[in-house]
Amino acid sequence: MGKPATPRAEAENEAKAVARMIRVSPQKLNLVAQLIRGKKVATALADLEFSRKRVARDVKKCLESAIANAENNHDLDVDDLVVKEAYVGKALVMKRFHARARGRGARILKPFSNLTIVVREVPADAQA
Repeated sequence: MGKPATPRAEAENEAKAVARMIRVSPQKLNLVAQLIRGKKVATALADLEFSRKRVARDVKKCLESAIANAENNHDLDVDDLVVKEAYVGKALVMKRFHARARGRGARILKPFSNLTIVVREVPADAQA
């Protein structure tokens, strides 16, 4: 006798993907995440493709993973997907030391971030 299966956290018409330990500060990553919130998946992918931000490549990879999860694991229609949520969290921060003048030292912080993207299937007739 094992314990019962944990119920699914998302609704039946949703799928999510999480990218952990992205080597960029959460503040910078959130600027790119804001770019895709609430948009149709095709538009969001196009925006990320032509974004000049370095982290846009990692965000695009995470969005493509969420789309693949929706299609393969939850049988959702890719053409009707919308980015419901794209939120950023803090991961670890590496502390480094940088030598300065007169024998002093300065602390360098190298932050990491986590990114979660949730996509939702919205029927074509319900979209405005």
